[in-house]
Amino acid sequence: MVSTDRLLAFAALSFLLIIVPGPSVLFVIGRALAHGRRAALTTVVGNTLGAYLLVVAVALGVGSLVERSVLVFTALKLAGAAYLVYLGVRAWRQRGSLRAVFAGEEVPPHSGLRTLWEGFAVGVANPKTIVFFAAVLPQFVDREQGHVTSQMLLLGLVFNLIAVASDSVWGLAASTARDWFARSPRRLSAVGGVGGLTMIGLGVTVAVTGRKD
Repeated sequence: MVSTDRLLAFAALSFLLIIVPGPSVLFVIGRALAHGRRAALTTVVGNTLGAYLLVVAVALGVGSLVERSVLVFTALKLAGAAYLVYLGVRAWRQRGSLRAVFAGEEVPPHSGLRTLWEGFAVGVANPKTIVFFAAVLPQFVDREQGHVTSQMLLLGLVFNLIAVASDSVWGLAASTARDWFARSPRRLSAVGGVGGLTMIGLGVTVAVTGRKD
């Protein structure tokens, strides 16, 4: 299995990557501002499931195809970017529903399953995570020890545990800020719009950054 020094080195590198806000963190913040603490934490869970699917793909050899193929990488990146823009536009259009909640009007609930799926979709299409798992994770595997797939799955689990803790902190902090906005329906409507614009901007950023080779 993975030696302790390799595991600690990978955990340290993962932590440095994770604490820098990327698409997943910004998406969690957007969900927290638009829908609150529960939606943010559900998004974190979905995001983690999506990211771990990438780990499984790399462990099974699929990740090397994504890393080597510009076409596959670009297609996956653009799909994720388009989905972020779609969610942002929807959040912007529905920002008035946040005011309606505090005005006592009936508003269709934001399904927990749908929130989980949205987080999963963003997690599995995150270019930052794809590149890290495809290009960096394999370097920490000790092939002489054997069980390469198991080593990758363990390293990926370490990454995702750190990500869950970090993303949850971001989501809880953002939802706390939302509670302050909730004291005024007008403020809450505004922050719902900001969350939507954040996701739109994030989608555009994901689309225009990354590999160009």
